[in-house]
Amino acid sequence: MSAPSRFDRGHTDDLMTFLSASPTPYHAVASAAERLEKAGFRQVSETDAWDGTSGGKYVLRGGAIVAWYVPEGAAAHAPFRIVGAHTDSPNLRVKPRPDTGAHGWRQVAVEIYGGPLMNSWLDRDLGLAGRLSLRDGSTRLVNVDRPLLRVPQLAIHMDRNVTADGLKLDKQRHLQPVWGLDDTVRDGDLIAFLEDEAGLARGEVTGWDLMTHSVEPPAYLGRDRELVAGPRMDNLLSVHAGTAALAAVATSGADLPYIPVLAAFDHEETGSQSDTGADGPLLGGVLERSVFARGGSYEDRARAFAGTVCLSSDTGHAVHPNYAERHDPTHHPRVNGGPILKVNVNNRYATDGSGRAVFAAACEKADIPFQTFVSNNSMPCGTTIGPITAARHGISTVDIGVAILSMHSARELCGTDDPHLLANALVAFLQP
Repeated sequence: MSAPSRFDRGHTDDLMTFLSASPTPYHAVASAAERLEKAGFRQVSETDAWDGTSGGKYVLRGGAIVAWYVPEGAAAHAPFRIVGAHTDSPNLRVKPRPDTGAHGWRQVAVEIYGGPLMNSWLDRDLGLAGRLSLRDGSTRLVNVDRPLLRVPQLAIHMDRNVTADGLKLDKQRHLQPVWGLDDTVRDGDLIAFLEDEAGLARGEVTGWDLMTHSVEPPAYLGRDRELVAGPRMDNLLSVHAGTAALAAVATSGADLPYIPVLAAFDHEETGSQSDTGADGPLLGGVLERSVFARGGSYEDRARAFAGTVCLSSDTGHAVHPNYAERHDPTHHPRVNGGPILKVNVNNRYATDGSGRAVFAAACEKADIPFQTFVSNNSMPCGTTIGPITAARHGISTVDIGVAILSMHSARELCGTDDPHLLANALVAFLQP
């Protein structure tokens, strides 16, 4: 039996390709599914009866994917090893009536999704992508990956106090992008444009989930190219690492005592409460059906869940050289220092001592370092899908990730080595 090959900087090259191909959660899960298909996985429909055959399988639902690999002869009560992540990122999303404008400018009406650093979306060339729902009940992905939109910033001559008082943006008035010139606003113009882009007939689109994205591609940065700048690292970096790790383990030929799983959810940035979010029934339903398809009972399901461990992988905060006082004085995660273990005693993260031991063992097996993140007591941390997963399914969960700067910016920053270090830790976790 052979072990999966160790990931190196080539993994980071592939991450950059993945980021560019995944401007929306819908594109991200399609990209992940394509990689899994190449590793022998096959899609199963939630409306079909499932069989208990071995091999790799996955379910797609909107912007979420759950994939798992059943080893030959796996018992119905075999526990799961889960890598959890999320596919969504803060951005500007198109409203139901998108066509607007004023004073000769054609604009697109957008709504703020999640908690973006709004200033990072100003004066940036933006594309438009998402999912189109068609009259026949099918859907079509669309991606206009070229400069189409721009949110123009007010000139300093008209806001002389901006450097002293800071930039103040009204979410409704100041963030509507322009995309052309016209004195007349015509309902249906944007959707008609997208129908043309997608090769669809006029009037074929009856619904849409559309969002903006920066068209500037990811790039290496720094004297020694030791940094990577790019969009949506929170949290496609983890989705990509989890996909690569699951594919590597499934094709390794190794004996697996667990059933490895990737669960990448949508809507984490807005609370995870949806049919594709971590607080919905998707993961539990897939795991239960996997147990029952192998002839298991409710008792087997209970035994499997009791032995299951989930690594909730999301980006975290690297120590900022210009704001070091905002961090805990004894916990300063650095980029390229290895993945981070995220700890919060108020359960904003799900990690406890036993979870730390599981992650430490995986990193030791992978021969990589890891770091610990704890928030400054004066600045409560955010949260992740970790506590939600632990509470909803009653499974042991550990919060980990990669340390980055500029989190929730339209363009974030990580170390070149951290993505492949994370992927190697995930392989060791999925194949103990």
